[in-house]
Amino acid sequence: MSQLILGIPAILMALTFHEYAHGKAAYFLGDPTARNQGRLTLNPLAHLDPLGTLLLIVAGFGWAKPVQINPFYFQIDRRKGMMLVGLAGPLMNLVLAYLAAVLLHLFLRLDLGGIWIQTFLNLLVGYNVVLAVFNLIPVPPLDGSRVLAGILPPEGGAAVYRLESYGTLILLLLIATGIISRILGPLVNLVLNLIIAASGLAFI
Repeated sequence: MSQLILGIPAILMALTFHEYAHGKAAYFLGDPTARNQGRLTLNPLAHLDPLGTLLLIVAGFGWAKPVQINPFYFQIDRRKGMMLVGLAGPLMNLVLAYLAAVLLHLFLRLDLGGIWIQTFLNLLVGYNVVLAVFNLIPVPPLDGSRVLAGILPPEGGAAVYRLESYGTLILLLLIATGIISRILGPLVNLVLNLIIAASGLAFI
């Protein structure tokens, strides 16, 4: 029961910071769209997607309401700009996961915070890692598709974006067939182990 109660704020925090990072990165590149739509905020209500949040609670992976980006405002190459904006969300989640792991390490070593705070930090690490890894899958509209489109030649990048109309269907099929779980499992464990080692949790 405590994991369910504490898991909800952990999920909200992971999703909120993820979308905020997208909007902030776009804003730094010259795009005011997220700011004009009220998305440059850490208020979770501005970022929640009902289906994505439910899936994160039930299935362990999900998404928030995507921040709208207009690359025509970018002051750099649009393809590179979209790639940077796409990377911003997962990178923010990985930073949060690491910081939560460092705090958890400190609290466990000094016996601080109590079981509730320690459980919250543990969940915060896990949800942020899952969200980062899931969103780097190169299927539109996930962030990985923006990264892939930025790496490929222009023709390949255009082909990736053309898949966006079918992206949600592709994701649902991957989820229903269990392919997502088989892909995510090893990658999530790898990233978790790296964060645990880097934060010092492995040595407690």
